[in-house]
Amino acid sequence: METEVGRAPAWRRAARLFTAPAQAPGLAALRWDLGFYLACFAFALPTALKSEFYGYRVWGNFATVAYGLGALHSGWLLLSARSGRTPRGLLGSRWCGIAAVALLAMILPLALLVIRRLTGVDWLITPGSWAAQPEVWVIERSADLLLHHGTPYVDVTALGRAPEVNDYTPYGPVMAIFGLPRAVFGGTPVANALTDARWMFALAACACVLGTLKLLKWPQVPVGAAQLALACPLTALTWAVAGPDLAIVGLLVLACALAATGKIAWSGLVLALVISAKLIVAPAAAVLAFFVLARRGKVSHKTGPDWAALGRFASALVATTAALHLPVYLVDPTAFVEHVFRFPLGMGAVRSPAASPLPGHLIAETGVVGQVAAFVLVGVAAVVMLLWLVRRPPANGSGAVLRIAVGLGALILLTPATRYGYLVYPLVLLGAHLAFRVAEAPAAPPAQQSSATSS
Repeated sequence: METEVGRAPAWRRAARLFTAPAQAPGLAALRWDLGFYLACFAFALPTALKSEFYGYRVWGNFATVAYGLGALHSGWLLLSARSGRTPRGLLGSRWCGIAAVALLAMILPLALLVIRRLTGVDWLITPGSWAAQPEVWVIERSADLLLHHGTPYVDVTALGRAPEVNDYTPYGPVMAIFGLPRAVFGGTPVANALTDARWMFALAACACVLGTLKLLKWPQVPVGAAQLALACPLTALTWAVAGPDLAIVGLLVLACALAATGKIAWSGLVLALVISAKLIVAPAAAVLAFFVLARRGKVSHKTGPDWAALGRFASALVATTAALHLPVYLVDPTAFVEHVFRFPLGMGAVRSPAASPLPGHLIAETGVVGQVAAFVLVGVAAVVMLLWLVRRPPANGSGAVLRIAVGLGALILLTPATRYGYLVYPLVLLGAHLAFRVAEAPAAPPAQQSSATSS
């Protein structure tokens, strides 16, 4: 097996590391597992010791243990494989590391932070005491505003004081839905704990994963896909301390699965929900439009673009987006534009604090020339993506997911006002891409499938 992998091109050998089987995967995959968990451990430990945010430190302590166990287990499997022994049962599976991360770095710290949040220190300007990141209670507040005033956006010019960053809700109106359980049922400690918006984000993300797997006919998800999408520190940390990005990327993957399985109008509708929650994922609409247009020849063996399918997709996308935005816009057009467009672009009454060590922000920080250069780079990336879509439109769901991952990754890296946590989008999408690839693989006899997986 190792000899066969060694003869393959470098890019194919790298790809096989992510699709190696859970049992008896080979030395290369086990070395990858060990390196992965050690790198995650190196992220979690400093987070536990040095982060300014209370929730980050709590997560870091749990995650350090989780990734440490993952590294120990991977090291044991690697030593066993080198000595010619193959551990049997659950402990012989690469999924043990994933399970440790899911329990110790996601579920347990979230439960602890939800309980800790009942002390009521979220609104203080003291990050060292935050049991939830500000976006959690900002979204819950937006739900309460929507319920009582018809808009999740406050007029920052009518506060009777100078506005501050947490007065803003830089999301689309759909994001407020995740805060509605708290707005409707909250008020007591038990109700507040059960309706924390992070549970809603987590439930939405899990529902989208299950819906996607069902649409793809329950493929055997590679361990490497789960490592990228679930076990990486950005996903686990986001799950515990915030959560909205996981719900949004889950809906985005679901929209891709709907398009890949021929449910075109439903794909447009779900994508409208995504865009109406967080505008940063809007470029995905272009990728899915090209995919829908080119899909006809792959499914029905007919030539030419499928304009009818594109019409259904675009109609559902535009109509749903308009229906979600228009009522809120009409209540207070000025507040809508201030929160959804001006603030994220750095043109609001308060400047967005979004910052990161990513190239776009670092370039923009050099001055006016740097700001112009950063936006030029974003434009160049958009043109390159468009040329890629025109010359090689996605032929299947995995191709569409890959292009969305690349496009969003470029946007996040090059946009001046962004956060490194947004990289969770391309990482989850790359994991989804691997799962889509497995689902799209042609059927083969069991013996042949086993041989192909082990190669």
